[in-house]
Amino acid sequence: MDSRDRALLNEIQAHFPVVPHPYRVIGERIGMEEKEVLARIGKLKRAGIIRRIGASINSRRVGFVSTLLAAKVPREKFDSFVSTVNACEGVTHNYERKHEYNVWFTLIAESLEEKQRLIRDLSERTGVDIEEFPAEKIFKIRVDFRF
Repeated sequence: MDSRDRALLNEIQAHFPVVPHPYRVIGERIGMEEKEVLARIGKLKRAGIIRRIGASINSRRVGFVSTLLAAKVPREKFDSFVSTVNACEGVTHNYERKHEYNVWFTLIAESLEEKQRLIRDLSERTGVDIEEFPAEKIFKIRVDFRF
């Protein structure tokens, strides 16, 4: 990664323009042609530095509910449990931990009823009890990586 890649990363993570030609606007802001912006983004995606480019939506503001879940997954069920959880449409993050609860994941659903249904379904399909740790208070911070 060179200084031009770093300038591009700094720009797209916090100031992505919602206009007909966003890559042209980004290029103008940081002194690149649109073609170079697109080529560099492609290179950074292929390298795994950029995972995705998209909106970050506040799910609560659009009426969705979310929760943190954890499970004590026996080693012999681990791979199939993770595959089942990862295939669930509402799961946004899934982590293995070195802890009694060795799998932690977040779930977003359209309603409280749908959230409960999804949790029940995952537990029934995997044969693993899933514990819910709902937020008592949200402390959302914005994180931009300065390159």
